[in-house]
Amino acid sequence: MDQPARTNIVSFLLKRKWIIIFLCVVTPLGFLFKFYAGPGHKWFNDYGAGLLYEVFWCLVAFFFVPHRKYIMRIVVSVFIVTCILEILQLWHPAFLERIRAAFLGGAFLGSTFVWWDFPHYVLGCIVGWLCMRVISRHSLL
Repeated sequence: MDQPARTNIVSFLLKRKWIIIFLCVVTPLGFLFKFYAGPGHKWFNDYGAGLLYEVFWCLVAFFFVPHRKYIMRIVVSVFIVTCILEILQLWHPAFLERIRAAFLGGAFLGSTFVWWDFPHYVLGCIVGWLCMRVISRHSLL
């Protein structure tokens, strides 16, 4: 194997390693925020967890396409999809209610529409963008 090909493979694997490390921090932190009961719990439960939800999905998408040229597409796509999911919370058909009744269904789809989620989704996408930029620049290596 020639040197440039080997360098590309090593870079690709290192990016994935760092994406997994970031996900291992963001995911439990998101659940911690969701169930936090201390001071400011309302913000952490509702908005802080939503912010981390955006970061989580940005990193998951980046895991599959860990290339700098896709970062902005990932951020915009995650924002659009989560905004659609937020709007879907205004709709309560039986099949969605069954999904939302399960813990993971409720965690992923939500159940209550709140306008204030949108600014936090923007902030979460900005944090996700920053995480992906850091990973793509190898500044952690």
